[in-house]
Parts: sequence; structure tokens; C-alpha cells
Amino acid sequence: MDEQSSGLQDGRVLIRRFASLFVGLWLYGFSMAMMITAGLGLDPWDVFHQGVAEHVSLSFGVITAITGAVVLLLWIPIRQRPGFGTVANVVVIAISVDTSLAFLPVFDSMPVRAAIMVAGILLNGLASVLYIGAGMGPGPRDGLMTGLVARTGLSVRLVRTSIEIAVLATGWLLGGTVGVGTVLYAFGIGPTIQLLIKVLPDSMTAAVTGGRVTERKAKTVGPVNEISVPTGTSAVEAGSPVGDAESNDAVNVPSNHSGMPTVT
Repeated sequence: MDEQSSGLQDGRVLIRRFASLFVGLWLYGFSMAMMITAGLGLDPWDVFHQGVAEHVSLSFGVITAITGAVVLLLWIPIRQRPGFGTVANVVVIAISVDTSLAFLPVFDSMPVRAAIMVAGILLNGLASVLYIGAGMGPGPRDGLMTGLVARTGLSVRLVRTSIEIAVLATGWLLGGTVGVGTVLYAFGIGPTIQLLIKVLPDSMTAAVTGGRVTERKAKTVGPVNEISVPTGTSAVEAGSPVGDAESNDAVNVPSNHSGMPTVT
């Protein structure tokens, strides 16, 4: 009977993780579409995606997926291993962003566009916590970053910032939109995710925090055993100094890595 109960419990946990992964990825794509619709600037990777879209007759989502696949090829020399969530990241976000762009209206009012931009950043933070919290594998761009950290010995902040500056500059030169939204995303996504980590249950945020419990939660629930985080998962998407959804020097970087954030 105990084994049966344990099996049912494991099944419920797995279902919850899958739900968190797919809901998070879909919302991530929707939040990207919101920021694109606002037209006030995108995060670095989406500036790149939009820049490429200016020169090829492919949808934004398809370009996002192709970029993700190419980045995955870069995992080979740094010996990274994708998880189920890695593949889902490439596919689901691409479908979500294209579907959302097809239905979201375009607004001329600047206050409305600004509100959509801010709402998109907040939703992006929630989506990041949900899909990273599922602990089913990093996004392609995050895996590249933590793999380079593991191979080079450089800090997460330095590697992440270098990658995103290069991506941002390339995207801007190709015609991607850089603006106030880019700055808001850079400085807003980290605090947004940090706030959500404090208010959401530990079961949803363990993979984001590396198993750590926030000070507020520790005072509320008392001592908590360390939570095991699957290899290749981390919170890197939680505090990027430049964009997407990741990066903090305090983040746990696994041997075979993780991570936005980015959206993307």
C-alpha cells in the first residue's frame, strides 16, 4: 500500500512538473509577443531574432527555433547534454510566440504600449520561474552560457554579459529594435524573478534557487532539507545583468548546465 501511495505521489509530482514546464514555456512565448507588439525594445536574444527576421522571409517563431537548434549544436564541443525541457523550449516557445503575434492587436497609444511592455516583462518573469522550476532541462542559450562557465572557469556574470552584448549588438546591426524596453528588461527581469521566488511555493522554485530557501520562507516554515536539483538545471535565468532571464554569480552552476533567459 505504501508503495502504491508513493507511486501515486510520484505520478502527481511528474504531472505537476510537466504542467509547470509547458505552461511556463507557452507564457514565455506569449510574453515575447507582448514585448514585440509594444515596439519599445526587446531583450538581447529577441533583438537578434527580430534583426534576422528583417532579412529572411520566416516567422519570428521559426527564427527563434532555428536559433535555438543552432545554439544546441554549440553544446557539442562543451559537452552539454539536453533534457526534455531543452527540446520543449525550442518547439513550444516558437509555436507560442507565432500564435500570440497572430492574435495580439497593435496599439498606437504610447501609454498602452508602455503598459503592455511592463506586463510582458512581469509575465516573462513568471514564465521563467515556472519552466525553470520544472527542473527538466535548461534552455539552449542558458546551457551554452553555463557550459562555457564550466569550461573556461570565468564567472557567470562575465560570460552571460559577454554573450548578450554580442547578441544585442549583432541584432541591432541587423535591424532589431533596441529601446527603453531593452533597458527595462535588463534591470527588471532579475528583481521580478527574485520577488516571485519569495512568494511562490518552494516546490515551484527549487530548481530556480538551486534548492536554497529564501530568508522569508525560512522564517515562515522553519528548517527545510536541501532540495535535490536535477543535473543540468539552475537559476541562471534569474538575474541577467543584460537580459533574457538568467544570471547571477551566486547561482549554482552544474557540471552540465542550464538556465532565458531568454526569453529565448
